Amino acid sequence: MGQKINPLGFRLGTTQSHHSLWFAQPKNYSDGLQEDKKIRDCIKNYVQKNMRISSGVEGIARIEIKKRIDLIQVIIYMGFPKFLIEDRPGRIEELQMNVQKELNCVNRKINITVTRIANPYGHPNILAEFIAGQLKNRVSCRKAMKKAIELTEQANTKGIQVQIAGRINGKDIARIDWIREGRVPLQTIGAEIDYSSYTVRTIYGVLGIKIWIFIDKE
Repeated sequence: MGQKINPLGFRLGTTQSHHSLWFAQPKNYSDGLQEDKKIRDCIKNYVQKNMRISSGVEGIARIEIKKRIDLIQVIIYMGFPKFLIEDRPGRIEELQMNVQKELNCVNRKINITVTRIANPYGHPNILAEFIAGQLKNRVSCRKAMKKAIELTEQANTKGIQVQIAGRINGKDIARIDWIREGRVPLQTIGAEIDYSSYTVRTIYGVLGIKIWIFIDKE
């Protein structure tokens, strides 16, 4: 009863597509997978290091990777790409150099493009980062969740569920607190659901944030 499954993996091939597009032979598959992780971590670390926005939201919704024999194409979907594009023109080139150094691949070119997304707070990753920032500043858990739900209302979503687990508000006993607005049909494969799980380190331990968003297709 009630077996848990990742909503994105559950919907692969219906409403969800892969975030990495490449083909590898079985014996090289694990190398390709680790390469993807390195690329994603490198980009996230670079964005975190060069953040100057006070809100502390990195604004990366997702990173898509497409590989060819001689080219790795990386598309970063960002909610607030201002600091990568507008602040200093050489930022993306610098990021490309960093990733190339991390992978030390000589015969493959890396091409990074940044795409802006229309409603940043309609994406669970960006929302989770927002809640994490609030929790680090010792805002109470319910207040942070309600504020996040208010932000999604502007992004015309059909429903949202937010769950935070751990030592909430510094209590001695860990518990799970959740809140739902609208409908979130996790059992329906045809329903387009976006999901994110995020860990946040606070002074009283690690908290886990999970967000499910039911996207209105129209």
